[in-house]
Amino acid sequence: MIICENLLFSHGAEQQNYNSGEYIFEEESTPKYYLQIKTGTVKISSFLEDGKEFIHGIPFDGHCLAETYLFHDKKYAVNAIAVTDCEIIKLEKNKLIELLLKKPQLIFSMYSYTADRMRYKHITSAPFSFQDPVTKLNLILNHVKNHFGFNDQFSFHIPYTRQQLASLTGMRIETVIRAIKKMEKQNMLKIDGTKIFV
Repeated sequence: MIICENLLFSHGAEQQNYNSGEYIFEEESTPKYYLQIKTGTVKISSFLEDGKEFIHGIPFDGHCLAETYLFHDKKYAVNAIAVTDCEIIKLEKNKLIELLLKKPQLIFSMYSYTADRMRYKHITSAPFSFQDPVTKLNLILNHVKNHFGFNDQFSFHIPYTRQQLASLTGMRIETVIRAIKKMEKQNMLKIDGTKIFV
């Protein structure tokens, strides 16, 4: 977790529950709260003109959501939507600022988290320069595996659905399904039912 839950609650945070599919915040709304996931999975996404969804990230337990927006006066450029039922800890923006001024070491925790996320973005955005779907998927799947500290072959269960992988890579789901089958034949991943292991 980025900020200790007890610390958040002791400074006035509240917990709000969201059902799967429910918006936590919408694009063009005004950021008013620091949001940290207690339990559940969220997708940070944008909808393109053709109605296609592009997923920027899929944070889960312990992660915070779009915290950088609290440090300027611009509106959200993305949506946050519950993928599963979620428990979200919410702390009003002004109370967060008070907490950070009292405990400046928390700024380093938040900045470290943001830096890690930016590194992930830079690594996962690189595949968009490749046309080959297998190359795109392989780079992203292996980065996620390494991020969680797994090294052995087929030791890591990819926590994304094929549709989420399509939205993360900007590819069609049919393309992702074909690429995954091709990668299995090339012994780049293992499929067990609907689960993907790398």
